[in-house]
Amino acid sequence: MVKKTIADLPAFDAAAHLDTPERQAAYIAAVLEDGDVAEIRDAIGTVARARGMAEIAAAANLNPKSIYRALGSSGNPEFSTIFKVLSAMGYTLTIKQDAA
Repeated sequence: MVKKTIADLPAFDAAAHLDTPERQAAYIAAVLEDGDVAEIRDAIGTVARARGMAEIAAAANLNPKSIYRALGSSGNPEFSTIFKVLSAMGYTLTIKQDAA
């Protein structure tokens, strides 16, 4: 019998589980609450992949390759890119006063 290692497991892709607009919005909202910039970038990229990166790129009037780079693990997207991608996905940003 061959023992399986963690390397033998299929990679987990959250995009496959973000199959409704409600789940996608809740995921981004939860990550925004934590405030980790890299996680926010990753969450926006994951939702964009779940919706179809090419469609999001077209709606945002951006090059798909540039979105993949900007939202990739080493990306550092400009705010304008984030804003365009979020707008293309039908999201708006709002600010609220912190209770603390």
